[in-house]
Amino acid sequence: MEQIARWIFGAFVIIAVLMGLIVGYMAYNANLHWFDTNVQNINGWITLILLVLGIIVGLTSITVKEVEPFLIAAVALIVAASANVWSPLGQIHELLSYWATGILSYIVAFVAPAAVLIAVKSVFMMERGK
Repeated sequence: MEQIARWIFGAFVIIAVLMGLIVGYMAYNANLHWFDTNVQNINGWITLILLVLGIIVGLTSITVKEVEPFLIAAVALIVAASANVWSPLGQIHELLSYWATGILSYIVAFVAPAAVLIAVKSVFMMERGK
């Protein structure tokens, strides 16, 4: 079962990366910095799907042994996404900035709900232990 969960998690990360590349390219073509209606609609749907997949992973896939490393990785991803360190890539080629931002945004959209659920479960487990 753990092997299946790892494959599913890997598949979801690959989906997030591919969607980041696709929607990033769409935003670059729209040249409106993610404000094009079609890009916004697609971005919203993909984010919703990744949030739901993250909830599924948070409820089913992370073992007790994986909680701490997963939460640390999730915090690192969320901090990196909020730091906006990717904008200088736009000076090399604007598409690189769109891709990096899209990929990281979608990975965070997938990981964040799982991290919240795991953190809440951990708090309840600590309360029961006291």
